[in-house]
Amino acid sequence: MVSLVLESRTDDKRWTDVQSSAPVFVLPTGWRLDADGTARASLRCAGTRAGTADVTALAKAPDVAGAARVAFTLHVSVVPYTTQG
Repeated sequence: MVSLVLESRTDDKRWTDVQSSAPVFVLPTGWRLDADGTARASLRCAGTRAGTADVTALAKAPDVAGAARVAFTLHVSVVPYTTQG
């Protein structure tokens, strides 16, 4: 498991969500937005196969209509533990 901590932003935008491009490899859980604007999530390996995923954090201004946009991307490579030897 990896803990992802995103500090509060200095612009008018707020963190809104964390998503994985391949939840079969990396699954974000426990999304939380603290009162100070810091966002937290746990990234868990979801399987036993090797692969990659882009974990993206979305942000938007709270008073602006429209979808949140990607503001942070983490490229994750998953390598399973060997089962023997």
